Amino acid sequence: MLNLMQKGSMEERKTYIVANWKMNFTMEESNLFLHKLAQKIAPAKGLEIILAPSIFTLQSLSLQVDYKQFRLAAQNFYYKDFGAYTGEVAIAQLRGIAEYGLVGHSERRHIFGETVEDTGHKTAAAIRSKVTPILCIGETMEERANGETNDVIYDQLVGGLSGVTSSHIRHVLIAYEPVWAISTGGGGTVSAVCSPDDLLDTIKVIRSHIKHLYGAKVSKDIRVLFGGSVNAENIKSYLQVDGVDGALVGGASLNVESFSNIIRKTKEIRQEKK
Repeated sequence: MLNLMQKGSMEERKTYIVANWKMNFTMEESNLFLHKLAQKIAPAKGLEIILAPSIFTLQSLSLQVDYKQFRLAAQNFYYKDFGAYTGEVAIAQLRGIAEYGLVGHSERRHIFGETVEDTGHKTAAAIRSKVTPILCIGETMEERANGETNDVIYDQLVGGLSGVTSSHIRHVLIAYEPVWAISTGGGGTVSAVCSPDDLLDTIKVIRSHIKHLYGAKVSKDIRVLFGGSVNAENIKSYLQVDGVDGALVGGASLNVESFSNIIRKTKEIRQEKK
């Protein structure tokens, strides 16, 4: 957890690019993808590239990955450390394999019925196991149309961080993923596009809620990512939004060329900001 435990100046503030492969790629395909990606991506100081493969390929990739280039994340896990829970994988079992774990992704919430309480248990379990949780939050189109965005985000933050103390909050990443702007796969359609202005407004809301919960310093320091159909064409416009520290990439991370372009453009943005 040194990546988040180390304190640095604003010049050293990291950018995070997370590739969520979802339920794609066999073990052989995952290994081949990593091999091709490693040939295209050179390590860059201050840029953390995180790969989230399906759970059964994590161990294989952990033996192959160069940690100077990439980190690994679990897409999902159970919050109990052990027990009679057939078919589940505890985050404690992934310690030493995955450094990050996704929590509260919209597909877990809306397809598998995970509750706000579940996300709170998972976030706390990840921290307990020294795995960095990436807490995903975001509203649906209906909630947005009804003017409920602020309330939904607040509820998801409060629930997801319910077991996180002020001394541990700095070990959490927040990923804003508006459900209405997420495609169903590479090249999939979206309900609408989240503009940089829309994103800026919501980032302000998120940091305001964090300030209310944990204070002004945490609100400024906490890392907030964006995940809403991010691709090589729009990544720069999103990373230029004040308060955005990176991206959670779905469909565009399934192609070596497109994901490599996302990384390249992220490096360009970091260079321009210096």
